[in-house]
Amino acid sequence: MILGAAGCLALAWWQWTRFESNSGSFQNLGYALQWPMFAGFVVYAYYKFVRYEDAPPQPVDRTAVTEIPQDLLPQKPTAATRVDDGVDDPALREYNAYLAELARKDKEHPAP
Repeated sequence: MILGAAGCLALAWWQWTRFESNSGSFQNLGYALQWPMFAGFVVYAYYKFVRYEDAPPQPVDRTAVTEIPQDLLPQKPTAATRVDDGVDDPALREYNAYLAELARKDKEHPAP
């Protein structure tokens, strides 16, 4: 853990010196800020592994039956029912007839 964290901090210092040089760019600055986070992750992972050795998590009971709650997944949408609002639109009637004709032709001659 010490080697990993020290290596990450050394790489951060190296990137910082590259950023300060004449050929440095903001990409080097980004890496210089990123490497200390990696060092922190190494320390955090080590801490978690030590805690798991002291008190491991409870094993999962593989024989227990689990069910998905009914309201976990979204409900499948249902087709809207046609509401006759009393509007007699000839263009809508013509379009629906056209769609019905296309559906009838599609059933008669299915695609290969």
